[in-house]
Amino acid sequence: MKNLVTLLTTLFALPLLAQEPLPKKPEIFDIEGHKAVLYAAPKPAETKPWVWYAPTLNGGVSLAGRKMYFEAFMKAGISLAGFDLGEVRGSPASSAKFTLFYDAMVKRGFSAKPILLGQSRGGMMTLAWAFRNPDKVKAWGGIYPACNLASWPLKNSKPQTLADYALPEAELVSQLKEFNPIDNLAALAANKVPMFAVHGDNDVVVPYDDNTKLLKERYEAAGGSFSVKIIPGEGHKVTPSFFECQELVDFVIGLK
Repeated sequence: MKNLVTLLTTLFALPLLAQEPLPKKPEIFDIEGHKAVLYAAPKPAETKPWVWYAPTLNGGVSLAGRKMYFEAFMKAGISLAGFDLGEVRGSPASSAKFTLFYDAMVKRGFSAKPILLGQSRGGMMTLAWAFRNPDKVKAWGGIYPACNLASWPLKNSKPQTLADYALPEAELVSQLKEFNPIDNLAALAANKVPMFAVHGDNDVVVPYDDNTKLLKERYEAAGGSFSVKIIPGEGHKVTPSFFECQELVDFVIGLK
């Protein structure tokens, strides 16, 4: 009987012993003076999928500190990475620099179609790159994302936005349709890039109606697939509603 108990205990422990430890610190590498940050999944899924998260600021990917997301992605074999360009807002110039990061990740053997995930202003960063590179995107996701250049970027972040685009306000506004992600969705829809966002309906910083709702309406009108989880009564805050969202986890893991 004692031997049987020992055998059963050993068998039940095997899966735990076989698990690789999750990375505690990222690999950091330089691309033209900017920091790229990579948390490589211990056992990558077959295609070496990765979540490209933005914003990445001060050399860190803050999503790595969100236990539910980090553990779910790592255990599913999905790596997490980001590139620190500072406070950019989706200009052609900053998008071109993001392409250098993309190229570096692909050269390292990661999937040529990352899953883009933008939080707040990271939505603008990722969407702007996505619409300029629609054939290189597996999917796009957002956590109360800024999607509309005419909304939060120009209303509440004007100096940084104008600096990124290197244009006077009047000139940027006159060319808004050329630069605004919500006006450039056809190619993403044609490439069948699925989208998902979680957003509070009481967000006064990045209003739902002017951002996620508008993006969803226009993307579906273009023939794209867009799912949204609305959080009633919540705003632009770090709460479990946004950082323990099972639907977002399911969306990302379902893509690998």
